[in-house]
Amino acid sequence: MKFEVKKIEEFQTGKIIPVNKPYEWTSFDVVKKIKNQIGKRLRQEFDIRMKNFKVGHAGTLDPLAEGLVLVCTGKATKNISELMADEKEYVATIELGKTTPSYDLETEYDSSFPVDHISEELIKKELNYFIGEQDQVPPVYSAKNINGKRAYEYARKGEKIELKANKITISELELIDCNLPLITLRIVCSKGTYIRSLAHDFGKKLKSGAHLVKLIRIRIGSYTLDSSVTLQEFEKLLTNL
Repeated sequence: MKFEVKKIEEFQTGKIIPVNKPYEWTSFDVVKKIKNQIGKRLRQEFDIRMKNFKVGHAGTLDPLAEGLVLVCTGKATKNISELMADEKEYVATIELGKTTPSYDLETEYDSSFPVDHISEELIKKELNYFIGEQDQVPPVYSAKNINGKRAYEYARKGEKIELKANKITISELELIDCNLPLITLRIVCSKGTYIRSLAHDFGKKLKSGAHLVKLIRIRIGSYTLDSSVTLQEFEKLLTNL
């Protein structure tokens, strides 16, 4: 069921808005856009000041990723930590045979590797290695906080940093398309899982290389992409209230 709202006051009381984040938008961009749109209506209707209206999101999605972001308003912002802990589901397209420093398309290729030995059967076999609880090292091009700065700030300056591994769980990992050197996976995983790191590590497991070329988040807990609204749909929804 698509997101619904009947009165503008509901946003102040507290709503969880499943939003389909566009490509190249940050999660903060989405929050800012929605906060401005709702805030404008609240000022018009009730003369409510923006500083008294809370909006936040439950889980960052990279700018080069698309899909589900949960935007919480009003009293629903108290649910953010709980929502962030929920299981996530993604569809990821990975290119085998090439790597990038960021593990995705943010940076240029830095190495090439053979792929002739890779088959669909080998891919399915090696995917099993990544199912279950495991240690995963985040990408250096990530928002991890290192001594008060984001890891990507060091990486973009060419400064070397060492990131500690996180405990994560991948409960489902399915090959849904194989058109070598491109493969598409469906992934169900815990909070804190970096799909870019999974792509990079999977390339190594195949005795090759890999990087993420497309990522769509399709579920967070019980919220699905099918229930989400685009920013354009949300704007239209507001004008009809």
